[in-house]
Amino acid sequence: MLKLNSNLKNEAIAALEGNWVTAAVVTFVYMVICGGASLIPAIGSLVSLIISPLLVFGLTILFYELLRDKRALEVGRLFDGFQDFGRIFGTGILMQIYVILWSLLLIVPGIIKSYSYALTYYILKDEPELKYNAAIEKSMQMMDGYKMKLFLLDLGFIGWGLLSCLTLGLGFLLLIPYMQTAHAAFYEDLKAELRGGHNWTESASAASAE
Repeated sequence: MLKLNSNLKNEAIAALEGNWVTAAVVTFVYMVICGGASLIPAIGSLVSLIISPLLVFGLTILFYELLRDKRALEVGRLFDGFQDFGRIFGTGILMQIYVILWSLLLIVPGIIKSYSYALTYYILKDEPELKYNAAIEKSMQMMDGYKMKLFLLDLGFIGWGLLSCLTLGLGFLLLIPYMQTAHAAFYEDLKAELRGGHNWTESASAASAE
């Protein structure tokens, strides 16, 4: 049985204990780079498009390994995605394209699909043999029946988001790490649940071979 979302949040807080300052610094660097890239004259949008999936991967995995392995947060590891550029960038761009295409139909289908793809970066980290559609399809398979649970987890952060806005955005330096680590706890919990239920690893491997 999956853990309560309140328990996932508590796990996130426990993992971040003693790491809040570093987490805020990492998040600040991430926000500055993403925001700064978009402001580059003439090519800002292109630069942002290229580096965004790589930095999102780095940020995601930083807090995932903090939760799972208690690995220290290091700003330099934000750029880990660049070491596997083609696989991370290609998969991330595919996700963005799919979400945009679904959003052209209506906003709601786009949101639903974004939750279907929510585990893709974790899968890229855990299973380096998977990439592109194979990684995305595995995320969809894992999230089948669990999208609402993750949505409700995110919904529980709305109050914190409003408070962060009242601090002129400074609160997001702590909220983003909190949410990222809670998402990592969700992934670890769901992974354990599915492994106890059916062999999704084999089916995903078969998909990657097609």
